[in-house]
This record gives sequence, structure tokens and C-alpha cells, in this order.
Amino acid sequence: MQQTIQKKTPVTIVLFSGDMDKAMAAFVIATAAASMGMPVSIFFTFWGLNVIKKKGGLIKGQHWMQKMLNIVNYGHARKLALSKLNMLGMGPVMMKEMMSKKRVPSMDEFIKTAAALGVKFYPCEMSMTVMGLKKEDFIDECGEVIGAVSYLSIAKESNINLFI
Repeated sequence: MQQTIQKKTPVTIVLFSGDMDKAMAAFVIATAAASMGMPVSIFFTFWGLNVIKKKGGLIKGQHWMQKMLNIVNYGHARKLALSKLNMLGMGPVMMKEMMSKKRVPSMDEFIKTAAALGVKFYPCEMSMTVMGLKKEDFIDECGEVIGAVSYLSIAKESNINLFI
């Protein structure tokens, strides 16, 4: 009897949004796919970079425009806003409380779990350059910094490509 070797379907996710609910959706899908043995890559671009920024270091950038952008766009995984019903920051507080009561992992826990499951995190080189960010501004779980061409090389081998 010949055994069929099934190739695991690769998954790529572009995380463009820095909203907590959208980032959570990306990580729910990523960890579910990785737990099924699927190779998963997440390409963080523009506001999605906030999800993988290290906490601290408000003023980043090489000139005043980059510094101002990073002050008004200050973020990291514990400081993400909701896309709807943010309510001056009360929305995320309430959502985190409700999620905790239902034992839904926090964003930090999802990040650690995804990394442990082998999900690859790729910060976008162009977005980082525009915003004046460097590799050391991001969490240790991040892989190499890549551009759109490298992302497309990964994505073209994937059967599932998501843009969040």
C-alpha cells in the first residue's frame, strides 16, 4: 500500500492594521493554522508594526516628522485600540476584561504562542524606513526584516493568503 504524503498548506497573513480586534483575528488564525501543522508567516506593515513593537521608546526617528509620527502612533501589543467602540481607550479595557473572564489569551500570550508554534514574524522594511524604526525597536520573536518582493516570494508558495 502506497502512503500518500500530504504537503501542509502554507499560510501567509499581511497584518496592515494596528487595531486590537484585527490583530487578535490574525493571531487566532495564525495559531490555529500553526497548530494544524501549517507553516505560517505574518508580514507586519504600516500600522500593523505596532503589534510587534517593544514597549517603551516613544520618540523614534531620524527627523521631526518621523518623531512626530511615532509620538502620535505610539503603540505596542498592550496598547492597541479597537477598530470600533474604542471609547477613548475604555473599549480595549472592557474587551480585555471580558476576554480574560472567558480565558481568551491576551495579545502578548498570542504572540508567544504563535512564536512557539513556529509562526514567522516579518516586519516590513519600507514601512520601517518611512517611520524611522529599526530592527531593535521590535520584539525578539521577529525574524528578518523583509520587503514586498521577499514577502511575495513567500506568499506565492502559499495557498492561503490573508490581508488584515
